[in-house]
Amino acid sequence: MAEPLRVALAGLGTVGAGVIRLVEANAALIARRAGRPITITVISARDRSKKRPVDLSPYLWEDDMVILGERPDVDVVVELVGGADGPALSCARATIEAGKALVTANKAMIAHHGLELAAKAEAAKVALKFEAAVAGGIPVIKGLREGAAANAIERVYGILNGTCNYILSTMEDTGRDFADVLAEAQAKGYAEADPAFDIEGTDAAHKLSILAAIAFGSKIDFPGVETSGITRLRAADIAQAHALGYVIRLIGMAEAQGDQLFQRVQPHLVPVNHPLAHVDGATNAVVAEGNFSGRLLFQGAGAGDGPTASAVVADLIDIARSTVGGGDIGVPFSVPVAELEAMVPADSGPRLGRAYIRFTVADRPGVLAEITAAMRDAGVSIESLIQKGRAGDSEAVMVAMVTHEGPESAVAEALRLLEGSASLTEPPLVMQLLGD
Repeated sequence: MAEPLRVALAGLGTVGAGVIRLVEANAALIARRAGRPITITVISARDRSKKRPVDLSPYLWEDDMVILGERPDVDVVVELVGGADGPALSCARATIEAGKALVTANKAMIAHHGLELAAKAEAAKVALKFEAAVAGGIPVIKGLREGAAANAIERVYGILNGTCNYILSTMEDTGRDFADVLAEAQAKGYAEADPAFDIEGTDAAHKLSILAAIAFGSKIDFPGVETSGITRLRAADIAQAHALGYVIRLIGMAEAQGDQLFQRVQPHLVPVNHPLAHVDGATNAVVAEGNFSGRLLFQGAGAGDGPTASAVVADLIDIARSTVGGGDIGVPFSVPVAELEAMVPADSGPRLGRAYIRFTVADRPGVLAEITAAMRDAGVSIESLIQKGRAGDSEAVMVAMVTHEGPESAVAEALRLLEGSASLTEPPLVMQLLGD
């Protein structure tokens, strides 16, 4: 059997420990499938003294993770430090510049600097792999880049953040409000102590921008993702959606429209008969629609030490195979960086769809007439409307409506007409209805 693929591991958190356990537990199986053994030779992390759930004594320690790629006993560096910049980016750049392959689970770094790193990797003729950066253990990047390579992908969308999905599906099952379920998710370890990155949609937006680049052969455009999270959702919204035959999920969606790219992360009402409606807990799921393959569904664990480590080691196996058989290491995205299209962000105004709009208003005569007049003047047709009574000691009531299909710009105009109205006690909440 060929010489081992020698791995340096930067970052020894949950995923790093999972990679060590996986490589140790499945060493023989991995060697057979890779055509050569894969061994971890050196490790590095910010804090050497920190107690960790795996035995680190078999491995050499490197204090400076940035120079891992320069070591003669390293063929590939696995970066699991996290963060868009800082040590992670320095380690990634130095690794590729040293002519070594890089595997990373760092979606923030790829979303912000992926094009730069991919161009460096192509120039150096080394592999850059990041399957674990999107949807944990689900092989969606490989599925799009290889399995669906013959298709023109028309749309890619899905549930890309397990924390948000756990919160929403728990609210749905229990009838509890957002803050209560968030606290439970933090206690169980599904949400970070500072959950903003997840619940405000940033994490999902990072992943969506990467998927869009691969699906459409476009340059990554993370700033072009319209992003809103789940912090304003209430148990009443969940209940109203259920009564209408929907569940609420945070959906990341990307579509190519000529030379324009539409990207959005936003809570959606999902029909109960849609596959994504049945994705519960911390699970992720991605739907890709190809012009010949039709709808493809990728579903599984979107985070955690085991699933994410599985994706990391699968990338290592790909690298080991290519170096043993003299195969092509492939390009990081669907096409070489020089051929990725620079698409412009698409205007969401002309997009046709149905919307759920929730108003919180003062309980007094004439409020409903004011809202419906604004809808009329903006050209929004109302399909259904429900007015709820006061909740407890609140002075406000909830008015929820679903619109007929129409341009999003019309809803935006209606809300503009209502800006500054004394009848509204807080800004309206708008969610799109996901089509079948």
